[in-house]
Amino acid sequence: MDTRPSIARQILALIAFVAIVAIVAALGSLASASNVDGWYAGVEKAPWDPPNSVFGPVWSALYLVIALAGWLVWRAGYRAGRPNAARGALALFVAQLVLNGLWAPAFFTAYPILGPPAWWIALAVIIALIAAVGAFALAARARSRAAAWLMLPYLAWLLFATTLNIGIIALN
Repeated sequence: MDTRPSIARQILALIAFVAIVAIVAALGSLASASNVDGWYAGVEKAPWDPPNSVFGPVWSALYLVIALAGWLVWRAGYRAGRPNAARGALALFVAQLVLNGLWAPAFFTAYPILGPPAWWIALAVIIALIAAVGAFALAARARSRAAAWLMLPYLAWLLFATTLNIGIIALN
């Protein structure tokens, strides 16, 4: 018996994964947009901090890769008429999306309210995010090696972003 989802269901699922990840991306943009040219423009940053124009394209590409990785794991765990066999990995996928969605508000939106402690909260969030992405990549590997590999650029970018977060804490 073929338990693979129909092509139509696969396409709908891919669209759903892209849409959910796009919502997380949009919420992050809302949290950062008004602050990038505000308080963020005036803080000391690490010498390796890229221009602001780099972040949008990098995150756009990463969000597409994240959605694709989640979809690949969903598709690999699909079982007709039964719960998805990749539920555990998909739970980690959701956890990393939630943490991803929390970082920008913690870093950008909370700063005008809390001041520098917001950066420490954001650092805790991004460390938890790195752990969740790593856990998802490891769990994904059992279902889709491609999905696991797709998460590596995201993980590398998060490690880089963590150095930027730490740089702002140290320099300010």
